[in-house]
Amino acid sequence: MKPKIIAIVGTNASGKSAVGLELARRYGGEIVSADSRQILRGYDLCSGKVTAEERQAVPHHLLDIADAGAYFSLSDYQTQAYAAIDDILARGKLPFLVGGTGLYVNAVADGYDLVDAGPDEQLRGRLEAMSAAELVQLLRERSGGVPDYLDVNNKRRLVRACEVLLSGRDFAETRACRPRYEVLKIGITWERPILRQRIDERLRIRLEQGMIDEVRQGLEAGVAYEAFYNLGLEYRFIARYLRGEFDSREEFVEKLKTAICQFAKRQMTWFRRDASIRWVDMHGDPVAQASQWIDAFLRGE
Repeated sequence: MKPKIIAIVGTNASGKSAVGLELARRYGGEIVSADSRQILRGYDLCSGKVTAEERQAVPHHLLDIADAGAYFSLSDYQTQAYAAIDDILARGKLPFLVGGTGLYVNAVADGYDLVDAGPDEQLRGRLEAMSAAELVQLLRERSGGVPDYLDVNNKRRLVRACEVLLSGRDFAETRACRPRYEVLKIGITWERPILRQRIDERLRIRLEQGMIDEVRQGLEAGVAYEAFYNLGLEYRFIARYLRGEFDSREEFVEKLKTAICQFAKRQMTWFRRDASIRWVDMHGDPVAQASQWIDAFLRGE
């Protein structure tokens, strides 16, 4: 019998963090973040990180564990997630894996067999000298296409994908899997018009709270523009805005909203391929519905 864990997955602005927080509180559990942006120190608004008060209410793991621009691989995430989950289980608590980075979720839930020898600096140097378009073309020529999860505007991840490919290794989702846990996956999202409204409102609030200042302060502290550009979405657009690449703040905000919606669509494309995810009805009581599934899962039903 494998240990049991709960995964709460979904799109940006869907409310998965709030649902995960309430469920973890209800079951006396702890949360392991599965968000590739929330691992970064010091960028709470840009990544939509939970508040200090929420972290006090329910213990959270794998937040603020890497610096912007530092090398942090999928294998690094999996290793630390396994350690956090095993520690939670050893203390008799229920782990909740919560986040929208599908590759992170699957690496842990499905048990990707990852071997990470670290970056090949010589190869990486050659790849970093190429444009994003050239890297995409390289992936298409060598592997027949670009994986759905890969943001073609994120050069850092394109470089990493090409490193993996050229080293003779497969992409993560094609690897052998050795699951360590029995996982109940619960999905959180909304219909597209409602999700768009939620994205717009969340972005408005975070901008008012000082999201632009987070990136400005990072740039002033010496973090390279390219580091923010390669981190994707909010980081990229804010860095471009501070560089004067938009005609107005209004243009910046509208284009960022559109990019977030497009990202949410890619997230759903990823998650819909997983038939094991059970999607709650957000128009009802999502916590009550999810609790019924969790109770049955814990009973072995």
